[in-house]
Amino acid sequence: MNFDLSEEQTALQDSVGRFFQAELDQTRLLKIFDSDDGHDAQLWKALGDLGVLGLMIDERYGGTGLEMLDAAAVAEVLGYHAAPGPHLGQVLAALAIAQCDDDALKERWLPRLASGESIGTVALAEAGNAWQPNEWTLIKSSTLSGSKRNVLYAQQADIMVVGVAGGQLMLVEHPGESAEISELPCLDGTRRIDHVVFNDTPAVALNGSAGKLRDAACVLLAADAFGGARRCVDMAVDYALTREQFGQVIGAFQALKHQLANVAADIEPARGLYWYAAHAFDAVPEDAERMAALAKAHLAERFLNAAREATQAHGGIAYTWEYPLHVWLKRAVFDRMYLGETSVHRARVAQLSSWAEAS
Repeated sequence: MNFDLSEEQTALQDSVGRFFQAELDQTRLLKIFDSDDGHDAQLWKALGDLGVLGLMIDERYGGTGLEMLDAAAVAEVLGYHAAPGPHLGQVLAALAIAQCDDDALKERWLPRLASGESIGTVALAEAGNAWQPNEWTLIKSSTLSGSKRNVLYAQQADIMVVGVAGGQLMLVEHPGESAEISELPCLDGTRRIDHVVFNDTPAVALNGSAGKLRDAACVLLAADAFGGARRCVDMAVDYALTREQFGQVIGAFQALKHQLANVAADIEPARGLYWYAAHAFDAVPEDAERMAALAKAHLAERFLNAAREATQAHGGIAYTWEYPLHVWLKRAVFDRMYLGETSVHRARVAQLSSWAEAS
């Protein structure tokens, strides 16, 4: 059995990679990272024109109708280039609307999300790091009152998918008109988060699966983390082959060779983990939740470790603003914390695997 990306999926990754190589150089990345809103409208529009924002949206609504593995393959490229902007929330909001049975909502929002004309996001977390659907307390009603934390790009969002008690989903249109939104500090300047307070905010019920939405987010974060970890290794290797010390490149020193080889060997085998999690999302429903949790937990941890090791390998230059490695280190922290820490998802894997009963 050859479990690999198809030629079309590899070509998709290559196309998106070439786009970022041409459009997102170090100067532009750091400028967006340090901006007030972490969003570049021109870059966002170009992503929409490229088709990146509508991969999982049906063709009749302006998308390409592909599967999670395709979206995850692109998310890997976004992680490799530390692509800034509201991509994660956009994909998740589109998925939630696509799952519902309200054709009017689909016709109104999916084409706009596919093109990037409108920005979508999801509001999941509540106080106390309550990320999981069974932890939500916001009461389902035609109007919402309460708060959500760590909402991606809430200030820019045209629509917001909100998780409510009972693991259900609601849709708020134009949240900035009826909810109080305040920026939260975020270490990762390539993604921005806000605190949202609903005050009798009008909302429409969606009948999609909150668990499936959570699993999609886990898969996309795992893919992003894998791409980011690869970039950290590549940057460290490139630096080791050019930086000279004691009359030779530092890559000739055995200790550094072993350090970087260990990191690379730690990361590369995990590629198939996010691949299978993405495949299971669409094709193996009985395994989808467990594999999504496992991929998120493992790859987010590997990304953070790779970023730390790469920082050590670079020495003092890694701690300067001008050298961009810190962008990936901060992105790794975000990938690890968003949707809950690694321990949360490892516990979910244990529960879903029935390890407690087996012992």
